[in-house]
Amino acid sequence: MLEKHQPAPLFSAKNQFDETVSLSDYLEKKNVVLYFYPKDDTPGCTIEANQFTQLIDEFAKADTVVIGVSKDTCASHMDFIKKFDLKVDLLADVGGELCESYDVWREREKNGVKSMAILRSTFIINKEGILEDVAYGVTPEGHAQKVLEKVKQL
Repeated sequence: MLEKHQPAPLFSAKNQFDETVSLSDYLEKKNVVLYFYPKDDTPGCTIEANQFTQLIDEFAKADTVVIGVSKDTCASHMDFIKKFDLKVDLLADVGGELCESYDVWREREKNGVKSMAILRSTFIINKEGILEDVAYGVTPEGHAQKVLEKVKQL
């Protein structure tokens, strides 16, 4: 598991526009909220994405970008964004490398069946690339507001 105050793992992945987005794009310029979620257009993931979208201007005032990550494709992300008019970038980690580097690809058990899935998690990365906050296993409802409060303290 990652912990506060350690360097954030570097990443590069395609966003909904099939453009490469890297942590290095933001270093020394913006803080980054990197949130991992299981699947586009599912109930909890939609709540979380909508709430981050509602607060996007507040994050911008705090010099912070919000980026979501799942293993869905760029096309799936684009459909999700259009359906809900989302204002966050969504990265397609189809191969799972980003999920592995942030330790969110975990075994879970549902109805007695074990499978691998993304553990809903959020990381606040400061402009120097250091993890300011690490939250594994978050609850979608109200999460964006809690993250914003932490970001405002940077």
